Amino acid sequence: MSAQALSGMGAAEQAVAQRVQQLQALIESARQVAAGGVLASESSSTAASGSAGPGAYSGTSGYSPTTDFASALQAASAGDASGVLGAGSSGAPSSYAAYAPSATGAETGGEYESLIDAAAARNGLDPAVLHGLIEQESGFDPSATSSAGASGLTQLMPGTASSLGVADPLNPAESIEGGARYLGQLMDQFGGNTEDALAAYNAGPGAVEQYGGTPPYAETQSYVSKVLGYAESYRQSHPTTATGALA
Repeated sequence: MSAQALSGMGAAEQAVAQRVQQLQALIESARQVAAGGVLASESSSTAASGSAGPGAYSGTSGYSPTTDFASALQAASAGDASGVLGAGSSGAPSSYAAYAPSATGAETGGEYESLIDAAAARNGLDPAVLHGLIEQESGFDPSATSSAGASGLTQLMPGTASSLGVADPLNPAESIEGGARYLGQLMDQFGGNTEDALAAYNAGPGAVEQYGGTPPYAETQSYVSKVLGYAESYRQSHPTTATGALA
């Protein structure tokens, strides 16, 4: 996009357009490196760690991180005017990079409800389940990181984030969209079974396939139970909005 075209946009629109350009440039750079064979070792490393959590994603036929994720960011940006992305000190809608929860909203995720609802709708998810997943994964701390290397609100592993087109897992909007997209793919993979999809998000699709359902791991069983519990609590407190398609 030319500088002249950018100058004709508002501040929020410019921020989104620039973010999309950065994503496109990042993916193009990755493609160029892959053409030289440099990504071979990265691919094998990701495959080797695929059985231990969100990093297990192996891709979906026909999925294009460049087009699909950039479109999702553009869609999310449509809520700027109504405060979906928050507002900066000037009162104008902020960019994704500047978006952050208030101290009072961080524990319950209230600051992220609009982003969660929008991402859930785009990926065919129950917003209550997505809310519960984020509460369990990070406690709504956008800077959360794990010893295994997962990061952000939805605790995406580096390989998963890259495959989903997420350039910055610590960015709330990108993390929520990426986590929702990944959970949606797992829902499709496991026939719409919410418990299996959540177990796969935690332990990896391979483990769920191996055991024909939630694997007999105490951590994973507790994870699924807690996410569903948080989801139910969210439904109880939001009876008119938490009415997604998942059972």
